Amino acid sequence: MDEREFDEFYTASFARLVGHLYALIGNRDEAQECVQEAFVRAWQHRRTLERADHPEAWVRTTAYRLAVSRWRRVKLGRRPADRAVSPPAWTEPSDESRVALVEALRQLPAAQRQALVLHHLCDLPVQAVARETGVPEGTVKARLSRGRAALATLLSPDSGATHV
Repeated sequence: MDEREFDEFYTASFARLVGHLYALIGNRDEAQECVQEAFVRAWQHRRTLERADHPEAWVRTTAYRLAVSRWRRVKLGRRPADRAVSPPAWTEPSDESRVALVEALRQLPAAQRQALVLHHLCDLPVQAVARETGVPEGTVKARLSRGRAALATLLSPDSGATHV
């Protein structure tokens, strides 16, 4: 296929191929770009197209494959980055009462903190907290009582901490 024949082929089939691809992918600009790129590749393979029974089908298939490849790249680009290699995600700042509570919890003994978090923040009943921590229910109740009293003191306006 020489340059004149290729130009005739291009002129005769470009609009029709763009229409076909547009119907398939729903984006006219993208369809035009993919068909143009397919014709560039067709020019590079014009010796193969000379022997092809349906060169227009070759260009249409190539344009469709280009559109699919572009769609995959766009979709992959929109996907969240792998957390292992991406920078830390930005999160909303915590409100002051939550920060104060966490800071007060840090000041408690670990056993009291664990009991309070499991019971009040995880909504576990005393029995489940006892089972999870491996201590009797009476010990959990004592830790909850002491932990609440300590939190009340730590979170009171007189303690200097922001209260809940």
